[in-house]
Amino acid sequence: MASVVVVDYGAGNLRSVVNALRHLGCGHTVSNDAAGVLAAERVIFPGVGGAASAMAAISAGGLGEALREVYRSGRPLLGICLGSQIVFEHSEEGDTPCIGLLPGRVRLHPGRDAAGVRLKVPHMGWNAVRQLAEHPVFEGVPDRTAFYFVHSYFIDAARAEHVLATVDYGLTIPAVVGSGSFVATQFHLEKSGLPGLRMLANFLAWDGRFDRR
Repeated sequence: MASVVVVDYGAGNLRSVVNALRHLGCGHTVSNDAAGVLAAERVIFPGVGGAASAMAAISAGGLGEALREVYRSGRPLLGICLGSQIVFEHSEEGDTPCIGLLPGRVRLHPGRDAAGVRLKVPHMGWNAVRQLAEHPVFEGVPDRTAFYFVHSYFIDAARAEHVLATVDYGLTIPAVVGSGSFVATQFHLEKSGLPGLRMLANFLAWDGRFDRR
C-alpha cells in the first residue's frame, strides 16, 4: 500500500483517525513536517477547532504550500471536518484567509431554518448524507447513510460541481466536497462506524482520479 501521512498541525482528533487506520490495517505516519507531507503518496488532513489557530500553525510550518503541492501533483488527499473547511479561500471564523485549494468561503451557521425556527449550533450528531455524484469514496455506501457531524461553520462553495454530497440542517450544507485527487468530508468519517470505515478504506484504495460528469 502507498505511504500514508496524517497531517498533525495541532488541531486535534488525530487519535480517532489513527485508530481507524489501524483498524483497517493501514500503515501510516503522523507528521507535522512539510517535507514529510511532500514525500507521502497519499495524505489525510483532519482537524477540529478554530480556523485562525489552525491556519497559524499551518502557515508557520509551511504545511499550506505542501498541501497545495500534493493537490497539484494529483496524489490522493483527504480532508476531514476542519480539514474540509480551511482548504477553501476564507473562513468567517476569525476572518481567516485559508489554504485556497478550492474557491469558496466558510460561514457561520445562522442557527435558524428557513422558517426562522431556532436550531442548536454546533450541528452535532448523526445526520443523513445525500450523494450528488458517483465518487469512488462512496462505493458500497448507500445514499442517505447517516454520518456523525460536529461543526458550527459550513462550506459555501463557489462552484456547485465541487459539492459531492449534502446534508440538511436548517439549510442544505455541503457534506462532501472535492475536485480531482482531493476529497473531504464535513462529518467525522473516522467516528461514523462501518460506513465511515468503508469510506476511509475506499480513499486508501483510490487512485486519485475523478471526473464529475
